[in-house]
Amino acid sequence: MAIEIVDALGRSVRLARAPERIVSLVPSETESVAELVGIERLVGRTDYCVEPRAAIEVVPACGGTKRADVERIVALMPDLVLANKEENTRRDVDRLLEAGIVVHVSFPQTVEDALAYLTTLAKLLGVEEGDERVRAIEARVERARARATAYAASPLRVFVPIWMDPLMTMDARTFGSDLLRTCGAENVFGDRARRYPLAADLRHEGVAALSEAEIGERDTRYPRVTLEEVAERAPDAILLPDEPYAFSDADARAFAALDVPAARRSAIAHVDGKDLFWYGTRVGRAAERLSERIDALRAL
Repeated sequence: MAIEIVDALGRSVRLARAPERIVSLVPSETESVAELVGIERLVGRTDYCVEPRAAIEVVPACGGTKRADVERIVALMPDLVLANKEENTRRDVDRLLEAGIVVHVSFPQTVEDALAYLTTLAKLLGVEEGDERVRAIEARVERARARATAYAASPLRVFVPIWMDPLMTMDARTFGSDLLRTCGAENVFGDRARRYPLAADLRHEGVAALSEAEIGERDTRYPRVTLEEVAERAPDAILLPDEPYAFSDADARAFAALDVPAARRSAIAHVDGKDLFWYGTRVGRAAERLSERIDALRAL
């Protein structure tokens, strides 16, 4: 049966039937395809697609997320390529489209977006509507959301860095930040957009930030901040993910030296970066684990 949906670029994506040969350029989408219809349908992935671990290695790698090997992908003759507006480059997507390849581009920025994407992916893969696995994922998210309602008036204020040098974080317009909100936490940098140029982002005296018109379409969701700015925001807890940057115990000690509630309460914890930033079939499990971790940090 023919399948037609609209992707994140506003394009109509049409398939005559459920795809049997899929190339995924997004780690979380690779994991989702494997969990929904099996690894056998995957004929290509990126170097960073590492789940399901110990099984994905049989699927050929086709470069990175930012530098896909387009020629190799085309040679694999996929029925469908899965891409993401943030993870992959428009250049690679355009080259695949020019080669006549069907490409679906996603861009979930909230938990609701992620659940909608999951429904879309299931449809693209020919999974029966109302599949119990998809419903179970939605139910897990709802339980996490219900658990967080008890703290709606006083969410745990958290700082989540995503890179150390330079120190970077995320604002409220990201999936990771919205997942934290869903689990009962508040991103202390939710209102802090990235500024351009660099000196303005780091608040160097006398340097003016570019206007919105000058910034144009550049992504402003990942600000660069200083340890002094983290101290000013006074987080109650600090979560250190292991990707995209693997925060070490030495990094944790640097944050523990700050005069902030998180340090005084010993509320600095390492967390699974995949749980924070991978959407798709992982979102239900991730919401449960993060809810438990946030509750434990709140109790310190």
